[in-house]
Amino acid sequence: MAVADAVPMVFVHGTRFSAGQWSVQLAALRDEFPVVAVDLPGHGKRSAQPWSLSSATEIIASAVDSLGGGPALVVGHSLGGYASLEFARCRPEQLRGLILAGASASTRGLRAVPYRWVARLVPRIPTDRLAQWNDRLLRRLHPPEVVEATIRSGYAFHTLPAAWGEVLGRFDADAMRHVKAPVLILNGEKDVVFRSGEADFARAHPHARVELIPRARHLANFDDPDAFTDAVRRFARQLPAVS
Repeated sequence: MAVADAVPMVFVHGTRFSAGQWSVQLAALRDEFPVVAVDLPGHGKRSAQPWSLSSATEIIASAVDSLGGGPALVVGHSLGGYASLEFARCRPEQLRGLILAGASASTRGLRAVPYRWVARLVPRIPTDRLAQWNDRLLRRLHPPEVVEATIRSGYAFHTLPAAWGEVLGRFDADAMRHVKAPVLILNGEKDVVFRSGEADFARAHPHARVELIPRARHLANFDDPDAFTDAVRRFARQLPAVS
């Protein structure tokens, strides 16, 4: 059972995934903290809902309210990290801390070009083939207990063009200036693309620090679930009490 004054946590998944991405973290943390993972618009149980950052912000806000413990620690991975930055800008009163995982690269300028190309390419490939490729990749790289919840929940390839179409061109280190809570930038050591701006992101915020998961890639919470969970736990325990 979660401790009465423990920090509430909301987990926000990455591109094409769903709340199932966080099954290991939720299981490991729920005895100490009130925890919940959301499905972003167009993903998981919200597959039919059109994507928008404004809708994503409302979903995160509702999840924070559902935990009933005041402002929450929001943990966002990749697409979910950028959605969490938008939430931090729009709902600062609901944010007690922010963890950006695989979401500290600028989405502006030339760095965004490859992602625009991918967003245009994905709709041209049959979704069943994309799903098979993803299933095989996840099962080859990670233990079943880490990825089966994600695989069972399916993938939101249909939402990828709209989601990244809105995120690309919108975020860089300046987005950190809108965050009014402490920030942990938590990246896989080998995630060279999405940690490319981590130093700039950290410098843009007075209470941000960077922590790396050794040998982990973009899906750091899959590559080393224990290390990722431990980093979240330590950060939550260090957050200032709500005044």
